[in-house]
Amino acid sequence: MNGKKDMRMDKLAKALICASAAILVGGAAVAQELVGIPRPNGMGFQPAATELARDLHWLDGFLNYIMLGIVILVTGLLVFVALRFNEKANPTPARFTHNALVEVLWTGIPIAILVVIAAPSLNLLHKQVILPETAMTIKAVGNQWYWSYEYPDEEIIFDSLMVGSGFKSLEAAMADERTREQLIKHNVTKETWLLQTDTEVVVPIGVNIRLLVTGADVIHSWTIPAFGVKMDAVPGRLNETWFNVEREGIYYGQCSELCGQLHAYMPIAVRAVTPEAYAVWLTGAKELYASNPGARSVDVASAD
Repeated sequence: MNGKKDMRMDKLAKALICASAAILVGGAAVAQELVGIPRPNGMGFQPAATELARDLHWLDGFLNYIMLGIVILVTGLLVFVALRFNEKANPTPARFTHNALVEVLWTGIPIAILVVIAAPSLNLLHKQVILPETAMTIKAVGNQWYWSYEYPDEEIIFDSLMVGSGFKSLEAAMADERTREQLIKHNVTKETWLLQTDTEVVVPIGVNIRLLVTGADVIHSWTIPAFGVKMDAVPGRLNETWFNVEREGIYYGQCSELCGQLHAYMPIAVRAVTPEAYAVWLTGAKELYASNPGARSVDVASAD
């Protein structure tokens, strides 16, 4: 009996510890501005944080209007044909097999629609892949199953792993003392579980940033929905794109190419700060890696 009672007490103690840690983590996370993050019951896009994302949102809405028009037209034609040419309304069916006007219309209208769709689509594709003048470069390398980042102009290199990796749930991670400390340190909540990384990509707002993407083993994909950026990381190939973040905050993404067993545990975290805060972070990061090249944890508190 005493043994069972002790076990119950241990479980209760662990539960209390987990609950206390969750409260502390939740309180610490209030100070963060989580801009690019999935929302409960969300049906639309994340708020656009770049010009590319706004253009993508506009194109999506434009295509939806075109599709709505096509659905209405086709439905109307089906209803018209069903009412006008049913057996009761048209007991003697026509014997002709061709109609030149109808054939021209059902060929010409789809072509016209495709041309209307192609124009803004190709313009947006051109904007994504033809880089403007950029002020800095970041290189992202996909690994199984984490990301490595390099600021080549600043000689900064670090890895970025999911906080709490290896646990199936936040509750299980909180039950582990060492992991719980990491979760609290990085402000991980139920909202940011599976999204928060131990190091973040820090970028200044209002600056054109060139992003180089490649893979070290298999194909990955670097994706930040709020930026409108999704670029495959292919081994042996260097792909590039760009973005310009317009709003401070933390933005999350995930690997978007099935890359193996832990594909779902390969998040991306980007912190956008003012140019002044970025300069402070950059100074600290250079000192950290100059004194400890193997260090992986970059303190971004000074960038808040």
